[in-house]
Amino acid sequence: MGRNTRKRRSSMANKAIAASAALALGGGGLIWANFYASAHESNNNGWSQNQTKAAAAQVATISCPDVGQKLTNVPQSARQGVATELANLDKQITEAYARLASTRQAQAGDSGFVQNAIVGPLKEKRAATIDRIRLDVQRVGGQFNTSLSQLAACTTQNAQTNAGEAGGQQQNGGQQQNGGQQQGGQQQNGGQQQGGGQNADNNGNGAAGPVAADFVNIQNVQPNSRGLQNGLAANGNTGSKGSFTTKCGVNENNLFNSDNLIVAPGVDNGAHHTHDYVGNQDNNAFSSDQDLGNAGTSCQNQGDKSTYYWPVLRLQNGTKEFDNGDLGGGAEGNVGKILKAKQAEIKFVGNKKSPVVAMPQFLRIITGDAKAFTNGLKNANTSFSCTGFENRQVTDKYVICPQGSSVVRTSNFQSCWDGKNIDSANHRDQVAFVGADGSCPNGFQAIPQLQVRLVYDVPAPTIQNGQVKNPYAVDGFPEQLHKPITDHNDFINVMSTQLMNKVVNCINTGKKCQ
Repeated sequence: MGRNTRKRRSSMANKAIAASAALALGGGGLIWANFYASAHESNNNGWSQNQTKAAAAQVATISCPDVGQKLTNVPQSARQGVATELANLDKQITEAYARLASTRQAQAGDSGFVQNAIVGPLKEKRAATIDRIRLDVQRVGGQFNTSLSQLAACTTQNAQTNAGEAGGQQQNGGQQQNGGQQQGGQQQNGGQQQGGGQNADNNGNGAAGPVAADFVNIQNVQPNSRGLQNGLAANGNTGSKGSFTTKCGVNENNLFNSDNLIVAPGVDNGAHHTHDYVGNQDNNAFSSDQDLGNAGTSCQNQGDKSTYYWPVLRLQNGTKEFDNGDLGGGAEGNVGKILKAKQAEIKFVGNKKSPVVAMPQFLRIITGDAKAFTNGLKNANTSFSCTGFENRQVTDKYVICPQGSSVVRTSNFQSCWDGKNIDSANHRDQVAFVGADGSCPNGFQAIPQLQVRLVYDVPAPTIQNGQVKNPYAVDGFPEQLHKPITDHNDFINVMSTQLMNKVVNCINTGKKCQ
């Protein structure tokens, strides 16, 4: 495996994160931060009864309000500074999560430890960072929503291993609040699965998730099910019925990095997880639009220099990949063998109700939410299935496929555009999901819908005694615990005007082109 080598990893801040995260390593990856003692445990190990109760109350991860998704109307001249500060917020959560994972004994002996030593200091750091965002915006004459200052406080979240329960039960200084939405399935609290039992501190893979409850046998999924309205297919038997397929390979050039040019431009390791890239070959945090326009492409049609990227899929089998010691990789809990897709089908389709218009060059679209486990389901958009069973789709589970069947990840992107902007302060407002009938929100117009279908040969995981053996998972932010609901996909349109016009013409005239 290789990587994009245009990196900046020398700052003391980054080294501090690596050292902090390394404290949480267990069996090759970040361990589960929650620790549950048996209610019947003896005191032979020196614990008091109160310490046992404190251990039983500990939690799995940290949940912080997503400041970036609340930002609107940030002046263009302030966006680089704001992006840097948003990346600092992510870094602070990563550091706090690593500390949560590495201080379990202290937490067991002091019920106030998490609040006093982790959550409280994190709030102070976040408050200062949000204030710097305010200064960045106001310095160039922009208006800052002062209510964003209230987003500094974070909570801690229980070990609910049903990935659909994004948010879930949370506690902050002993106060419980309901912060989640349940997608179905059984809730898991106290580290024990209902009807089986699983210690969340030892799920059998040595990493911070996934756990057994994050998997489902595809044969137990109901046909024509999915669970989310986001990411519906925009095309049908009416309207603009054509399509355009671009063939860009499966990352044969081994272009990987843990940057995110859309969300964190100019910030090294802005994603905190490793991405696969196809298409544009100069995609990293420091690439300008001019760099993208001048780059080579892995696409057969050289007029398509678009960048298509998604978090890598890993088999958590103990393999030490090229990024095993790096931020974004093993140092942040993304461990195991990177599985390259055997197929990466990239297609643009039309709209059920109307013709489509051309996408502007450098339009940015993020579909799905890398923080959906703590953010909730508003922007979640994932779909896992198996070949031969693709009428069965799940959004909150990884699938176990029968022998001879392959894992499929599908992303249907937002296909309504505001007609003006190639990006927005929160990187979402410039586009919207299409309605089930093909309609776009008022003021938006239909554009070609990008559909990405990734097919993988994955050894089937097994569930034994409430533990998952040989699991696979998408890379993610450490505190998201590798939940399947956090899968996501990113796109920057760098097609030539000539090629985009061809795409639109093919779709609107009902042709199937490539």
